[in-house]
Amino acid sequence: MEGSFISNLDEWIKMQKNLLATIKDMEKKEETMEEDRLDLILASRVAFQHMMRTLKAFDQWLQDPMIIKHMPREMLEDVKKTSWAILQQLLELDVRHTSQAKELITKLGKEGKLDPLIWSRPPVEEQPSQPKRGTFTTM
Repeated sequence: MEGSFISNLDEWIKMQKNLLATIKDMEKKEETMEEDRLDLILASRVAFQHMMRTLKAFDQWLQDPMIIKHMPREMLEDVKKTSWAILQQLLELDVRHTSQAKELITKLGKEGKLDPLIWSRPPVEEQPSQPKRGTFTTM
């Protein structure tokens, strides 16, 4: 059991290192080329998919008795400190992006420039607050 566990960890580490190297290579290439909107959306979605996968794995890792029984306090402090920093950055991105999207949609709605195939009715500026982003209706 111990051997297969170590082997699985080795495979995970190798996969994550390969992905990290790929991302770094892609960043270098992107500096020299202009990305269109679709490229930006796809790159963001790939990043979010990998982050969700890694976060899920980390969460499972921290529930595994074989791990948490032997993990020293210093490692736990590192995970906590780093995860809180990532959380803060993600929340700042979410607030910034959602606020900008709200302002843009409100402006376009007032100007009558929202695509009628996507927006069945103009957005209302004063709506009851909801705990999550609302969805839009498509035809």
